[in-house]
Amino acid sequence: MAKDEIKTSIDSDGLRYRSKPAGSPFGSAGAFTTATMSCFLCGKHRPRASLKGKKLLGRTQFVCAPSCKELAEAEKAAKG
Repeated sequence: MAKDEIKTSIDSDGLRYRSKPAGSPFGSAGAFTTATMSCFLCGKHRPRASLKGKKLLGRTQFVCAPSCKELAEAEKAAKG
């Protein structure tokens, strides 16, 4: 099997960028209810419904609800 050829272009400042498909890997940003955010503690992207606001460092940060560990275990069990 041959690898697909990666097309690159060199910018005027000399940096090389790989071409990539348009869009976000996290789904559509138009619908607020289906948007994702990253958990402040574990950094994983989750649907907003899976996050809760928690006061950390003097600001409200969004973290996994009920906890990062419980959500990770639930995902693992759902996958089989």
